Amino acid sequence: MSEELQVILIAASPILELRGAIPVAIIQFDFSWYYALTLAVIGNLLPVPFILLFLKAITRALSRIAFFNRLLGWLFERTRRRGRIVERYKRIGLVLFVAIPLPITGAWTGSLVAVIFGLKFKTAFLSILVGVFIAGVIVTCLSLLGWVGAVIAGLALGGLAISGLWRAPE
Repeated sequence: MSEELQVILIAASPILELRGAIPVAIIQFDFSWYYALTLAVIGNLLPVPFILLFLKAITRALSRIAFFNRLLGWLFERTRRRGRIVERYKRIGLVLFVAIPLPITGAWTGSLVAVIFGLKFKTAFLSILVGVFIAGVIVTCLSLLGWVGAVIAGLALGGLAISGLWRAPE
């Protein structure tokens, strides 16, 4: 399997996402930062449209089975608690939720939160895209410059995203 495909698959995975893909691409495969960032963003965004479009139908079908009904109930309740920022601030909240490169705050969970709170596809996808890009820049800076670079990049990009989305129509 090619190194590029490995990076894309790591980024598309629900746990590691681009937080795992970018360091692997830069440190292990010696990719340039912009190539690593591009591959990781593409990979991280691959599952998003499918989650946004098909999650409701899949959950309806699976909830007929007792085990999956309990599992989905637990997952959705946990996601609702974590997604309060999205419930309150909608687009900006979703961007910030996805942009913070911590466990359980990436594109997968952001997509789940968007579906749970009923955000429209276009709004959800664009917010997740911006959040993934910000998270990617933060992780890239962290991989190259350490914590100081990641904090500076996160604050700058977060401020730009918030100011741009604040004025954008819903």
